[in-house]
Amino acid sequence: MATSSLGLSTSFLPGHDTRLRRRRRAAGGPAAASFRPVVASAELGVEVGRQLVEAVGVGLPCTVMACGDVIYRSTLPHNDGLTITAPGVALALAAASYLWATPGVAPGFFDMFVLAFAERLFRPTFRKDDFVPGKKLGEGAFGVVYKASLSDPKVADKQGDVVVKKATEYGAVEIWMNERVRRACASSCADFLYGFRESKTKGKGEEYWLIWRYEGEDTLSALMQSKEFPYNVETKILGNVQDLPKGIARENKIIQTVMGQLLFALDGLHSTGIVHRDIKPQNVIFSEESRTFKIIDLGAAADLRVGINYIPKEFLLDPRYAAPEQYIMSTQTPSAPSAPVATALSPVLWQLNLPDRFDIYSLGLIYLQMAFPALRTDSSLIQFNRQLKRCNYDLEAWRNLVEPRATPDLRRGFDILDLDGGIGWELLTSMVRYKARQRTSAKAALAHPYFNSEGLLGLSVMQNLRLQLFRATQKDYSETARWIIGLMAKSGTEEGGGFTEAQLQELREIKPKKDSAQRNVLASMLRVQRKIVRTISESMDELTSQRKSIWWSRWIPKEE
Repeated sequence: MATSSLGLSTSFLPGHDTRLRRRRRAAGGPAAASFRPVVASAELGVEVGRQLVEAVGVGLPCTVMACGDVIYRSTLPHNDGLTITAPGVALALAAASYLWATPGVAPGFFDMFVLAFAERLFRPTFRKDDFVPGKKLGEGAFGVVYKASLSDPKVADKQGDVVVKKATEYGAVEIWMNERVRRACASSCADFLYGFRESKTKGKGEEYWLIWRYEGEDTLSALMQSKEFPYNVETKILGNVQDLPKGIARENKIIQTVMGQLLFALDGLHSTGIVHRDIKPQNVIFSEESRTFKIIDLGAAADLRVGINYIPKEFLLDPRYAAPEQYIMSTQTPSAPSAPVATALSPVLWQLNLPDRFDIYSLGLIYLQMAFPALRTDSSLIQFNRQLKRCNYDLEAWRNLVEPRATPDLRRGFDILDLDGGIGWELLTSMVRYKARQRTSAKAALAHPYFNSEGLLGLSVMQNLRLQLFRATQKDYSETARWIIGLMAKSGTEEGGGFTEAQLQELREIKPKKDSAQRNVLASMLRVQRKIVRTISESMDELTSQRKSIWWSRWIPKEE
């Protein structure tokens, strides 16, 4: 066989005779008849493959290439399994932390693409003809609420009475929110059964019907207007009248029970990415079956996990109970993109804005009203808001303003909050603050020492577990800082490696200068935050510029 100077086969080069050509010529001779065609074809294929590989010289060892290299094989053990490394573990933990961070990327995808469809297969469905509206329970700007009974006697005996809401605007939003709450935190809100959209009729727009199980008619607002508050709440929770002397300690225990139930309900909403935006006594109902307070009216709520009912620069709120910022997120935040993208980005936007603190401020005002009878009317609450605004939303400054000339009702409220060393007042001031980032969260509030003592009702097993988890993860680490400073002091002399008492006092009182490194770092972080928000805003607005329809409203059942 002819070869080139590089040691490669040249049998395919022009002018060179090849075995393949000779075999082709021999195939026409008389001797070829003795070979079977199948064998000849196989040998022909092998020969062509060998000649081609030798000509190109690709993938052959050095023994064929004649390059002079020597091949060595490692004698170390070869591991075909998964290798665990510290950087890999750290990366996996970081990814898991992000996927399960509030409001929950992984739970969000599971809820939307698995639970939402599975629930439709098993839950009962209703039509307009299935219930008979009765007593009107309430009416608002966006709908009318009735107590109703079911038409089918068998179903009525099993299900009991229901509450029906006929909604127009925001009806689709409320159906979505109630279905999300039903799957994620059913105990936080009223027991939702079904929602559907009524077909359009001539001269009428779309109407939405929402159905809940009837749990009672008493709202926290109605109970607070009674002169017997909070003792009327104690009767409802315990089921009987307590033969105990009245006093601020007993009242404090009742208020603590109500606050604990509302904080558990809010934490359930916030953990799944829903901000209510309209927390007030009128939207808190007492469930006679579970003997707990639940949140109702989710028409103004925003689902920040997927961006539903959130529009930048627009807000839905009651000015009497709204936080000073009015918006749950920065007005520079972009409009919601498609659901998968919004879900993937939701932990970032949640941590940048902390929208749940909006509801915490509103709940703080409810706490204030429960403690101070004089603030339970609309006019007195409006006057309080004006006073607080003049005090720059500083409750301590407001107290210094009104306490010297306080009425007996105001004085009684301060006495209730000052029990047990003032832990009630401390909780209140952590909830009602001007800046959202300085307010406590629902989890941190439940971990506050104010709830160390048991309320009127014992907590359930799950509530106890959640409370222990909150206390373990929401600790105040200022005690640790003071302990470290104490260790630094040592013998109190510089020779001993510690600090004198005078130096320690200087450390405690030191404040960062205007142009200090701490201030510069904070300014840099704020610039980075604004840049991230601006970039996300531009990208999301571009992604959503072509979207015209409300995609999620198509999932709402329609009555034909």
